[in-house]
Amino acid sequence: MEENKVNNNNAKNSPSPRGRGFGAPAGGGGGARRPGGGGHGKGGRPGGRGFGAGQKVKSEFDQKIIDIRRVARVTAGGKRFNFRVTIVAGDRKGRVGLGMGKSADTAGAIEKAFRTAKKNLIKLKLTKDFSIPYELEAKFTSSYVTLRPAKGRGLVAGSSTKDVLDLAGVKDVNAKILTRSKNKVNNAMATLKALEKLK
Repeated sequence: MEENKVNNNNAKNSPSPRGRGFGAPAGGGGGARRPGGGGHGKGGRPGGRGFGAGQKVKSEFDQKIIDIRRVARVTAGGKRFNFRVTIVAGDRKGRVGLGMGKSADTAGAIEKAFRTAKKNLIKLKLTKDFSIPYELEAKFTSSYVTLRPAKGRGLVAGSSTKDVLDLAGVKDVNAKILTRSKNKVNNAMATLKALEKLK
């Protein structure tokens, strides 16, 4: 009888084979660990997907939205609404362009306008101080713009004219819009036409 009691006590105190796996060492966690784990994801690489995963490459061009509008197109099935975006893009090193894009959503319109602006880039022949060598003027529809070199004064301009000159990298220029036009697209186009004379 005493021998049977000892056997029963040993059976109660012995650990259950469940959850550990047969033949697994005591205090383990279900077998040997994978080589190269290291807590850094698959294959021991940080992040699990390699270095630099998910990082976007910055474009060499900066952009500025100068106009965004909701436009309608009449079709047989009714009116279809789209967004029209106008963008100025430049590298601030003498290259600048303007583009327009349409899409059903603003993100798509911005992307199209940016691609068009890069296609329309013009290269300017600026001075060593990134200014203009002489006075420029141009007219586009109702907008009339003059650009004059102004050494030491910085960039003096307004409306979308300033955006175009800034993204082109132009400095020390006094720009004036001689008409009452408040259309930003026309003012930007007039500025670009004036800068085209430096190509």
